[in-house]
Amino acid sequence: MFRFFENLVDPYQSYTEADEPPRKLWPFLWTYTAPFRGIFVIAAVLSVIVAGVELVLIWAMGWVVDILAKGPAAVWEEHGVALIALAVFILILRPLFQALDVLILNNAMMPQLATVVRWRAHRHVMRQSVGWFENDFAGRIANRIMQTPSAANEAMFQIFDALTYALAYVLGSLVLLGVADPWLMVPLALWLGLYAALMTWVVRKIRVASRNSSNARSQLTGRIVDSYTNIHSIKMFAHHGRELEYGREAIEHARSTFQKEMRLYTIMDVALAVLNGLLIVAVTGLALWSWGLGLATVGTVAAATALTLRINAMTGWIMWALTNFFQQLGIVQEGMETIAQPVTLTDRADAGPLKLREGAIDLEGVTHHYGRGQGGLDSIDLKIAPGEKVGLVGRSGAGKSTLVKLLMRFYDIEGGRILVDGQDISQVTQESLRARIGMVQQDSALLHRSVRDNILYGRPDASEADMIAAARQAQAHDFILDLEDSNGRCGYEAHVGERGVKLSGGQRQRIALARVILKDAPILILDEATSALDSEVEAAIQDTLYGMMEGKTVIAIAHRLSTIAHMDRILVMDAGRIVEQGNHAGLLERGGLYAGFWSRQSGGFLSFDDASDDNEAAE
Repeated sequence: MFRFFENLVDPYQSYTEADEPPRKLWPFLWTYTAPFRGIFVIAAVLSVIVAGVELVLIWAMGWVVDILAKGPAAVWEEHGVALIALAVFILILRPLFQALDVLILNNAMMPQLATVVRWRAHRHVMRQSVGWFENDFAGRIANRIMQTPSAANEAMFQIFDALTYALAYVLGSLVLLGVADPWLMVPLALWLGLYAALMTWVVRKIRVASRNSSNARSQLTGRIVDSYTNIHSIKMFAHHGRELEYGREAIEHARSTFQKEMRLYTIMDVALAVLNGLLIVAVTGLALWSWGLGLATVGTVAAATALTLRINAMTGWIMWALTNFFQQLGIVQEGMETIAQPVTLTDRADAGPLKLREGAIDLEGVTHHYGRGQGGLDSIDLKIAPGEKVGLVGRSGAGKSTLVKLLMRFYDIEGGRILVDGQDISQVTQESLRARIGMVQQDSALLHRSVRDNILYGRPDASEADMIAAARQAQAHDFILDLEDSNGRCGYEAHVGERGVKLSGGQRQRIALARVILKDAPILILDEATSALDSEVEAAIQDTLYGMMEGKTVIAIAHRLSTIAHMDRILVMDAGRIVEQGNHAGLLERGGLYAGFWSRQSGGFLSFDDASDDNEAAE
């Protein structure tokens, strides 16, 4: 039975992805909850039926009170069949309707709805560009991906579990009182108007307060995750107290916004107690007055009193459900600031896969300033022949990493175009482009998974022998066999921690190298690939690196000039332009920037005074 209801909606069913999701609340929810529209209709109908069943029971109680005056014998003789039918209704039909209601809500809707929203939100965020991620906290993005689906789920649940039920119950109560005595409708109608006014005021205030509170919690999460992620820097610079104060500010802000929210709930509860007291006294008093005049029966008084007491018990729940509903909507709206952002770096509708034949790379008038009008690249023209090995050198901020990021299409260029084998990379799919390029960065972060998973990320279908061979080439196999994590997993099964934090920089770099060796892509980018390695290890894998380059088109960025001295061509960049190019010997003879770099380097590294990053890390 449970599986039947749980399988009514497939949360992973195919759908058309939108580059620009709706930016307004209700269109957003309407789009993301599309698979559940039929379930919503069923849930609303069942909610109305359940409310109607409860009203029937109250009416039945009044009827029973009235017929008791006839005495036991007459009651059973005249109404025995009706009483038995009422018992069957209570024992069988009432539980059946309620069972269907909760099965639809708890099993068909709740688990699947949150999954649908989370899955589609995650898919959308994963399509965003590298630059998009660099402009926000990973912790805050993750927090919104987790919170928003749960909030949307809770909001939908409140609609059908409380709000639809409550509306049907109150309207049914008006009808029930009107049938018994039309005058009994008057106090309930007046109360309903005052109750609606109170709800309107509370909801208007709560929406703002809950959104502020949600923003404060999100900011707090971002700060805490930032501190935990950078715990090494915090300990290294002895800023424990400073970091605690940084977190305390966010915690205090979250507390103060939550306090303001809770003040509204207190006002609501007190006002509700007063309104409900007026309702009970007015309806019960009017029923008693009508009974005294002979206009109402004892059963009417009993039913009216039971009805008002039931409404009194419900109103707090309804108000909390309503405020919770809008509170959850506030969380959804806050999450939409991340989830509903358009994907700006997209494939063309007619984009096909990159057809790489030789690996020629052409940059034609490439300009990119990260939208700032300065920094980055300025009108770069460059041709790299198939199989050519090119070294890039220049001061920090010269544009080296920007160039390779544009080649990987982590950003769309602002001017010019980049061609691979004559194909504009903006006209081919991003996946096919990056699948044909192997890249090792200076800071090669690893996945928080096993060593095996990290190396196989280069080529998931590789055999065990191929994976180990790649690790051996990267001089990583021996230290991998000695690894053991806190859960006792050893060797290639050992987990490396978040971003590979459990390994040394050199160990991370060698695993990253093994991953790219296994990928064996025809275009290879080395961005300070050996900077984290000590001289002995670097010397041991130099042959491996040159072996990796064989038959490939290579772009290698290096501050350690000895690593690129044997390249076919060396490009010297400065202020976003290529200012010198040639082989190592020719550039030394020229006596320009490169010769100056070579003469000033210490231990094989460039030594620059103006080390300002060019947002090669994505400014």
